[in-house]
Amino acid sequence: MNVSDAGDESRILRLPAIARVEGQAALRLLLRGGTVAQARLAVYEPPRFFEAFLRGRAYTEPPDLTSRICGICPVAYQLTACRAVEDACGVAVDGQLAALRRLLYCGEWIESQTLHIHLLHAPDFLGHDDVIGLARDHRLHVERGLRLKQTGNAVMELLGGRSIHPVNVRLGGFHRTPTRAELRPLAERLRVALDDAWDTVRWVAGFDFPDAECHADLFALAETHTYAIESGVPTVMRAGGTATCGLPVCDFRAHVTEEQVPHSTALHSRLDGRRHLTGSLARYAVSGHLLSPLALQAAREAGLAEPPRLTGAGPRPNPYRSIIVRAVEVLYAAQEALRIIDDYEPPPRPYIDVPPRAGVGHGATEAPRGLLYHHYAIDGQGRVTDACIVPPTAQNQGAIEDDLRRLVQQELERGPASDEALAQLCERIIRNHDPCISCSAHFLDVDISRVAGA
Repeated sequence: MNVSDAGDESRILRLPAIARVEGQAALRLLLRGGTVAQARLAVYEPPRFFEAFLRGRAYTEPPDLTSRICGICPVAYQLTACRAVEDACGVAVDGQLAALRRLLYCGEWIESQTLHIHLLHAPDFLGHDDVIGLARDHRLHVERGLRLKQTGNAVMELLGGRSIHPVNVRLGGFHRTPTRAELRPLAERLRVALDDAWDTVRWVAGFDFPDAECHADLFALAETHTYAIESGVPTVMRAGGTATCGLPVCDFRAHVTEEQVPHSTALHSRLDGRRHLTGSLARYAVSGHLLSPLALQAAREAGLAEPPRLTGAGPRPNPYRSIIVRAVEVLYAAQEALRIIDDYEPPPRPYIDVPPRAGVGHGATEAPRGLLYHHYAIDGQGRVTDACIVPPTAQNQGAIEDDLRRLVQQELERGPASDEALAQLCERIIRNHDPCISCSAHFLDVDISRVAGA
């Protein structure tokens, strides 16, 4: 932490690196007297140019290439790319192949959400700097978290070929599908995971949560009859639950606009000109009523507000309680994975054909950290001519900065606060949203001016 005097009774608090998040980012907080004048979450990882190097590649390549954007949520990128390319080619995957995709995604939800809950977020509530200190006082809880993560990884390994950057996913389905016998041991592990997930919900429900409200619009996918994971319609719940609407996936870029900001290599997004938030809080607000009865029971017992449904207003969610929503989603994902395995019948072929054609395709899924969107244009030779990827953390950065300004301001109004206390508060606010910073740093606008003779 660095603190400098900016003059005129102003001071600047700088955090050169945010701990316990995926990726590299810094924070600059400008205080003028007792007012937070500015909060900037600066992503300083080098831009990764994924959209640029996808152009000219074969239409079959985006699923494998984009999975390299993130080692924690590669399935999200693979399956969103598949949906977008298949949309461009006029193909829809359904039946058991679609169910297997949802099962694979459940594995990623379990491992990613569990990692965040136990290794990254829980130390904030229990007075520890890291999971090593947490394990000394709460060993059984950390061991349970690792056991849950291993189960999520096992789902990804069986269906994806490996847990990091899976290799078994392809357009139209999979290179190979499992037998019922291969899924049986996985079901046994998931039944244990269901009990572990219940215990995790009870554990995090007992944390001490500061009072806070999220003032951003909430943005998540919605399905008609189930909690959205691998598909759905982008849906908005305005701040406070005052209005909702569903947007066709193909209209995503007409509503979500991105802009480059000077302090970050990640783009910032606005939804119809307003700050918005994706992720667990948004999913629960938009589709929480479609969770399974077991997951809804866990949510109620944990003290979460009743899901507002799409037809009525609800209270603004408390960002500190996002850890409870994530724990409920782990429980739901474990139960959903068991349901899919119990209903599974091996399909006649591991994939359906996806012949190339000229077209434009759009895809959206719910990555653990929020709504992820892909857009591809493909020519008649099956080459990608245009690509756009909008990750959840890039959408969330503006809302995170708003949280920082508002919640630090509330802290200052309670009384004097040391720089160390403010630094800890800022990191905690950021970790509420589990930012995947490496995912967000994938694009940069560059203006080049050439001077003759220079």
